[in-house]
Amino acid sequence: MDTDIKILIVEDNVIIADDLQLTLEDLGYTVLDSVISYEKAIEYLDNNSVDLVLLDISLATKKTGIDVAQYINEKIKIPFIFITSNSDSKTIKEASKTKPNAYLVKPFDKKNIHASIELAVTNHNTKETSNSIIKDNLFVKKNNLYHKISINNIAYVKADNVYLEIYSAENKKYILRSTLKSFFLKLPDNFHKCHKSYIINLDHVMAFNARQVVVNNTKIPVSEEFKTFLKNFITK
Repeated sequence: MDTDIKILIVEDNVIIADDLQLTLEDLGYTVLDSVISYEKAIEYLDNNSVDLVLLDISLATKKTGIDVAQYINEKIKIPFIFITSNSDSKTIKEASKTKPNAYLVKPFDKKNIHASIELAVTNHNTKETSNSIIKDNLFVKKNNLYHKISINNIAYVKADNVYLEIYSAENKKYILRSTLKSFFLKLPDNFHKCHKSYIINLDHVMAFNARQVVVNNTKIPVSEEFKTFLKNFITK
């Protein structure tokens, strides 16, 4: 997965937060900020675009990381990972009710951090995509409304980090949180992945050559694998 994922850290131990930030940046992630309280976390989430939250269960305030998680589930709907140490079983049980995407146990291991983040984002995006496709239609949120797009009216799809840009036959653009791989698996056979960042609908291809296909007057690059597919497709 592309590591250009924007992360917010919610951790009241500044030393741990700084160490975590350095590790995340070394892995290629973007750390937007590090905050120490429920109030600061909510304020940041309400005013910024965040892809993932690393969230300490126990904060040195009345409201805890569990409260932040509940707010994320109700209002923001993005993946979050709990940071834990030696929390008691009652706290862990309460935290589990918020259905975190993963847990990170202190002290941190670099490999575990990377694996947890990739798994959390992928699983969340797959769930989001599954809930958006109903029968032969895709429902995408835009301007506080869910817009229905016929699957066959999708001309092409472009990956942009953890989001997809979906272009209709009328060249309208919609944004969906998902990975290209998980979205592609849910599409019918007339859709093909022509490049690591693009899916195209063969029914909307206007022209092509050895280097690109043209969909909706947009030139889209093709991979070597897709060139072979095109060659076999033509000779059928």
